[in-house]
Amino acid sequence: MQLQNSRVIQLALIFILISAGALATQVYMPELKKQLKETYTALITQPKASAIERDEALPIPLELPEISVAPPRTAPVITKEYDNHLYAGENNGFGLIENEDHFNQLTESKRLVLINQGTGYEVMKLTHSYPYITPQAKIVLEELGQAFQNLTSSKSYFTLTSVTRTPEQQNSLRKRNRNATSGVSSHSYGVSFDISYIRFNGKKGSNRAAQKKLELILDEFQKANKIFFIKERKQSCYHITVR
Repeated sequence: MQLQNSRVIQLALIFILISAGALATQVYMPELKKQLKETYTALITQPKASAIERDEALPIPLELPEISVAPPRTAPVITKEYDNHLYAGENNGFGLIENEDHFNQLTESKRLVLINQGTGYEVMKLTHSYPYITPQAKIVLEELGQAFQNLTSSKSYFTLTSVTRTPEQQNSLRKRNRNATSGVSSHSYGVSFDISYIRFNGKKGSNRAAQKKLELILDEFQKANKIFFIKERKQSCYHITVR
């Protein structure tokens, strides 16, 4: 009898606890759902924590060496930048040299003057151009040579590898050198010349110190609106046109 009474009491207690739990759940669940909803909303709307806030290790930045990308072999070395050289040639004197007779007339009238060697420069033996430029272009060339010696030494000089060409010479050069400009060249206006960056002081070979100083000078002359210049890698020279 006592055993039965004990079981009845246990079942009554269990029933009371279940009822109380159900009642508490009904009262608390709406509040719990509200809190969960607010927490979720805050998580999806706030910005993501940075790596520092998450106390994660930051990736170490890699210092990559500067890479010089060479142009494709099929791409021309001369680009639209060359239009500046043509424009300067067309608007800087007597216009295009038409042929050999016209060239001879220009040299006889001193509208083209001889250059072979001067302060800070020399002209190598030429096969597809003439060592003649306009008087104004010669003045600028002399200034370039003087500036080069000022940065190096009084005995230093660079080398001109190409100067003024007639259209016939340009076509002939084109047959043997595909890098040569097809059609009209700024060399045919008497205001362009090429300076080698692998020939200094009569010696052929790499001279990075002299090349950097020469390029620095050319850059300053270009900023001063005296010249345009392009670095022609295949011919190892700077193509320069006096403005």
